[in-house]
Amino acid sequence: MTTTLPCRLVSIEFFRASRLLAGAIALVCWAGVGLAADGWLTSYNDALAAAERTGRPILTVFTGSDWCLHCRKLEEKVLHTDTFNRWAEDRVILLMIDLPQQGISQEERQSRSRVCIKYGVRSFPSTLLIGPDGGRITGQSGYAGQSAEAWVAAMDGHLPPIAGKATGPAGEADEVLSSLDKAVETARDAKRPILLMVSRRGDAEATTRVASLINDPEFESLTRDHFVVASVPQAADASPTGAKLDDLVGSAELAADGIELIVTDDGKTPLYTQSGAQPPHRIVSGLRRFLAARQTVRR
Repeated sequence: MTTTLPCRLVSIEFFRASRLLAGAIALVCWAGVGLAADGWLTSYNDALAAAERTGRPILTVFTGSDWCLHCRKLEEKVLHTDTFNRWAEDRVILLMIDLPQQGISQEERQSRSRVCIKYGVRSFPSTLLIGPDGGRITGQSGYAGQSAEAWVAAMDGHLPPIAGKATGPAGEADEVLSSLDKAVETARDAKRPILLMVSRRGDAEATTRVASLINDPEFESLTRDHFVVASVPQAADASPTGAKLDDLVGSAELAADGIELIVTDDGKTPLYTQSGAQPPHRIVSGLRRFLAARQTVRR
């Protein structure tokens, strides 16, 4: 026997089905903006825009979610842990480039493959740190079963310092100051010259370059023992000590992504200047020559 539903009931069932369909469409549209679960972006362009806006590097994981066993292990043992989530918060932009065998369109597959080609990724899982300028900072291929703590520690050494701190080799925090006035006061007490790293205010690429230099082992070792280090934006206001960046840099605005390194004792008179666009080893060599000449004069 055939049973028919009353028109009102049919209308209700149709309405419910329509709401479910609308919800499903909304989820698809939401996924289309490049947002995955747990704060991971899936769009390279969205991640790059977020990095440029915040100055944070992009932690990019290349994975094959439905076929790569080691990728799943990396997610389980590292990426889904509280240790990783605490570390990543306020440090990096999270980007997942997933190339599964099924479940994505050919257009999306081609888009994600272009990112792999751009950075030379040929094996999964691969992990890259990418600067706000799109440049590669560091990377690693595969997953050897490390604990979340060990994996995070290996990646952390390549990140910019947080809240003005740079991590030394023993793990203690050596302060990178953000105020010229504070640098002058600290240098007076420490009896060391000030090394200023000056860049345009809000320049994300210059911020990334400064962070990379601070984290260079040779630069970090030299400056920790011989300088008070400060990273300050150009056109900072005069400090209570009377020190002002214009006295050191001049009034001309620095070029985009430019960094000027200046050594001073009092925050007013430059003793040595050097471009921060050079490789770290050249910067270190220049600073060593300055220290040697300074020691010779004092004798």
